[in-house]
Amino acid sequence: MDFASVLEKWYEEHGRELPWRETGDPYAIWVSEVILQQTRVAQGLGYYERFMGRFPDVRSLAEAEEDEVMRMWQGLGYYSRARNMCAAAREVVERYGGEFPRGYAEVRGLKGIGDYTAAAVCSFAWGMPYAVVDGNVYRVLARVFGVEEAVDTGKGKRIFGELADELLDRKRPALYNQAIMDFGALCCTPKVPGCEECPLEGMCVARSEGRVGDLPVKGEKGKVKERFFHYVDVRCGEWRLLRRREGRDIWRNLYEYPLIETEETADWEEVAATEVCREWLEGAGEVRLERVVEMPKHVLSHRVIYARFYVVKVERFSDGMAGFVAVKEEELEKYAVSRLIEMYREREQE
Repeated sequence: MDFASVLEKWYEEHGRELPWRETGDPYAIWVSEVILQQTRVAQGLGYYERFMGRFPDVRSLAEAEEDEVMRMWQGLGYYSRARNMCAAAREVVERYGGEFPRGYAEVRGLKGIGDYTAAAVCSFAWGMPYAVVDGNVYRVLARVFGVEEAVDTGKGKRIFGELADELLDRKRPALYNQAIMDFGALCCTPKVPGCEECPLEGMCVARSEGRVGDLPVKGEKGKVKERFFHYVDVRCGEWRLLRRREGRDIWRNLYEYPLIETEETADWEEVAATEVCREWLEGAGEVRLERVVEMPKHVLSHRVIYARFYVVKVERFSDGMAGFVAVKEEELEKYAVSRLIEMYREREQE
């Protein structure tokens, strides 16, 4: 049997039963694919079910407040995915009358949708002959065919894309795409692949050359930036202060406590002495530092966040705090926050 036939036969016996594979609805397929970017299936399944329960079609998502969508997304990370979904849903309603566009170019043109997601939607919803290329596919192709080009380079992406297209079962593209992705996720895994049970062992270059652990090749990682965050959890009776993050930085449109970022680690005396913090606390009456909560380092894709939370009680909110939103403690959960803020709250409740 050829490569595609072997994978499809394996999939018939070992493929995962997942709700988005039981529908031809392009919207549901799109939602699943976006959620599963940078997210394990086990974690993403619950999010998918809750998301589809609240936003069952593209129009309901387009009409939703972005804050609500961000709350539904809380804990998944990579929040630009949620913002892009809102924008794409509105585009589908405005440009296509609420019907998901039926064409690769049109799907690919929606906000936040790249080659992989467009191929997934078009092949799974309509059986169009587009090959998906995700991390699982890169790994399978690199090992079986001995491709040494780095997967995260322009040349590498082109080589893998052409190979994936060449191998695609054009009569059954949806079946083939699901098969190779599941094969990479369940058998040809990154660290402990099941080579002994692999139906492709006889044709696998990496296996025959003892290089399974070396492939796929990845380029040099970008430099990781260290950042030092000091959150001032200002409390006045039952009220707390929050502010929505703006600009193009991480966690945009999520809420957080008053934040002061420093170039290096600092203690409360240094933070309190900054011009910004002095402005906040001036006119707040008695200011009392209750405790300092130091969080474990928080690792993102290209950043490491070292965060401290300072619980500060004040007599009143000053004029310098006018830019913040005063929220009752029991209503904090209504505001979408980053996983870092969520972990701090979990600690506070212990």
